[in-house]
Amino acid sequence: MGDILSNSIESHFGRITDPRRETKNKQHKFHDILIIAICGSICGGNDWVAIERFGQSKFEWFSSFLELPNGIPSHDTFNDVFSKLDPSEFEAGFISWVSSIAHLLPGEVVAIDGKTLRRSHDKGAGKSAIHMVSAWASRNSLVLGQLKTEEKSNEITAIPELLNHLALKGCLVTIDAMGCQKNIVKTIVDQEADYLIALKENQPKLYESVVDYFEDSKEKNGEDCAIDFSETIEKNHGRDEKRRCWVGRDIDRIESADQWERLNAVVMIESERTLNGKTSLEHRYYISSADTDAEKLLSATREHWGIENSLHWVLDVAFREDDSRLRKKNGAQNAAILKHIALNLLKKETSAKVGIQNKRLMAGWNHKYLRKVLDGIHT
Repeated sequence: MGDILSNSIESHFGRITDPRRETKNKQHKFHDILIIAICGSICGGNDWVAIERFGQSKFEWFSSFLELPNGIPSHDTFNDVFSKLDPSEFEAGFISWVSSIAHLLPGEVVAIDGKTLRRSHDKGAGKSAIHMVSAWASRNSLVLGQLKTEEKSNEITAIPELLNHLALKGCLVTIDAMGCQKNIVKTIVDQEADYLIALKENQPKLYESVVDYFEDSKEKNGEDCAIDFSETIEKNHGRDEKRRCWVGRDIDRIESADQWERLNAVVMIESERTLNGKTSLEHRYYISSADTDAEKLLSATREHWGIENSLHWVLDVAFREDDSRLRKKNGAQNAAILKHIALNLLKKETSAKVGIQNKRLMAGWNHKYLRKVLDGIHT
């Protein structure tokens, strides 16, 4: 087990530069520090003190395959290394690893969305909270990559950079309205992928044209508007929800359609919710390059929210990410990547039919189960 784990870490993360100054007196090997940090993050360690304590409690196990010339590193050592570690190198290693284990099928929804690490700000140093933009493969339940921005508004520049690092051929990339930008659309198309992007008033002329398209279609009962339709109905705990999807393909009627790379369809989603006898109605609009039917596009809009429920929510609840006070240099960004590694491994292990928080506890209690989780690092 130790050799397999070490070799896999070396093959994907071996090019990361040890950020400590060159000296013959380094007490701990960088390779050992990285493996203990990954295992500690899997097993419930949400900060460097917890990871140090975890390492000490598992010293005998770690010493069976790590060198540990001076025992388990202290929490100050973990903090020092990960605050100085080049996050772009760590990210490159992460993407290399995920590419080796992810099997993206044609049409797989890859959701792009951002999350603010709320306590990563440092008012004294004039540093705002870090905002991480992540890519989530819905059917694989894997984080494919992530990139830091200093402000939420900078998602517009961060998204193309993140997309360019990923292999997305044949996938359907979904993004909220902030990502409705011509350069982002072009980046997706250049990756030989399709897009389904929310549309709001931040693109006023396009938005008005799409709204008018569906209003005109409604008046004509869909005639001469090339409309495809799908509907789902859900009833759960006194709440009824109907979701209706209209897809229009008469793109010549859309203003400035030729300015959007491979624009093939406009989409309207209507959500009708009834709760305690009160009904609400909401309409959302999208643009898409996908040559697929309304049923699949309706499904894709729902799959997009998996990044909120299966990634962001889990990071907050199971990993307590919003409680993290890491602020020093690159510490918060590298800790976020470390949590993504742990989450991917825990998601890939499917024999335990429990949530992520309980999987973390099980891995910490049971070496056999931890080995099962770590098996995912090389499969």
